[in-house]
Order: sequence, then structure tokens, then C-alpha cells
Amino acid sequence: MKEQNDDIYKKIQEAISSLPENFSVLEEQIDVELQMEYFDYGRELKREFTVEYILEHQSDLFNPEVPVEEKKSLLVLLAAIDKVEAFRAIEKYVRNPDPELKDWSVLALQESRMLMQSSLLDEQQVFISTGLGGKGQKLRYFAVFIANDYTVQFTEAQKKLLASELKFSVEQHEGELEEIRFEEGFAVSLLLLPVKVPIQDIFKSVIDECNQIGNFIREDIIITNVRKLTLDEIKEFINQPNQEEEEEEDDEE
Repeated sequence: MKEQNDDIYKKIQEAISSLPENFSVLEEQIDVELQMEYFDYGRELKREFTVEYILEHQSDLFNPEVPVEEKKSLLVLLAAIDKVEAFRAIEKYVRNPDPELKDWSVLALQESRMLMQSSLLDEQQVFISTGLGGKGQKLRYFAVFIANDYTVQFTEAQKKLLASELKFSVEQHEGELEEIRFEEGFAVSLLLLPVKVPIQDIFKSVIDECNQIGNFIREDIIITNVRKLTLDEIKEFINQPNQEEEEEEDDEE
């Protein structure tokens, strides 16, 4: 399992290292499944209507009598048009969208902006989106540090040490620590890190520095940029049997 995870991480790092200098990050926190639905939604739809027809109906976005489902389709269609008026229509709608289409309209605006930039700069634009979003060229991560003794709270000294080491390490790599809070047996953090920094190394250094004084944090850590996990989900993950230990027991049998 560890080898498989290392291989996945290596492939991700290779993809990141090949990114051009200019790329865009979706800043808003939008559910990944909704993002996938958005990009799948328009594949067939975009072939069915002419540019002229779509632009003629852009005002439908602001008509309260037009069903939300029609506006949903229109946003996708407008986002696929390399025209300033299409971008402006989406931009205007995003300021006051139908509640059901708030995130959908943000995705449409991002796609439209990328298309316009590609056309104006005459080069392909790269767009990175995750469930937790980001800022500038930084991605947001949700990370959980787990106590060696999961049954008790971190001491005040341990809390202070972990928070300061994490803040120092993140800022050393031009990132931002947005939040850290302590629960019984683990610490939950939200942070921003530049896309191309060695994430694994950053968290390993934090844990190593903390463990020089008291050895109180597990070496394994929960990291995701898909969404924030609930406390119950974190506890369920922590309480799962160790996969490597299970494999060793199977080998012994």
C-alpha cells in the first residue's frame, strides 16, 4: 500500500513540475463532484447551438421567468464562446446568481476567462481546480496531525510547539497557515501552499522537529485538497487497522 501511495505521489509531482510558469488556480471551494458534472455537462450540448443563437439568448440569464435548468445550460454554452460579450454576461450573472447556480456560474466564469486569455495571448492556459480551492498560485490543503497517544489531548506545550513549527515551515515555503485547532488526539489545520513545493517534505519536517521534543506525533498524516473532513470521518480514518500490519500478519500466516 505504501509503495502504491508513493507511486501516485511521484506521478503527481511529475505532473506539477511540468506546469508552465503561468497557470490559474480556482480560488473558490467548490465540491469536486459538481466540478466533474460541469465539465461533463457541456460536451454534447456545445455542438447543438450556434454562437449567434447563444448570444441572442444571453439575456435569459437575468430573466426570473427562465427555469434554472435552462440557465444552467446557457452558462455552459456562453463559457465556450470566445467573445467578450459572453464573458461579460457570465461576469454580471455571477454577481447576483440564482442560489442553485452560484458555484456553477463561478465555474463558467473561470472557463470563459481561460478561453479569453488563450485567445488574447495566443497560448494554451492551464487551469488547476480542487475542492478546497486556493489563492493566486497556491492550493489549499486540509491536514490532520495525529497524536501518538490518540486517547488524550495534546498538552499546552505540545499545541504551542506544533502550531509554531507548522506556521514556520509553511511560511518558509511562502505559504499561509489559515487555521489550526486541536481536538482530542489530533490537530486539524487548513493552509495554503504554492503548487510546486514538496508537500511531503514540509509535513515530514514539521513532525520530525516536534518529535525531537517528546515524540508525540505519529509519522502518518491525513492530507487532502478535496474537502474538509468531519470529525467523525477523521476518527474513522484514524481507527482503521494499519494496512501494512495486516499484510505482515497475512504473510506470517
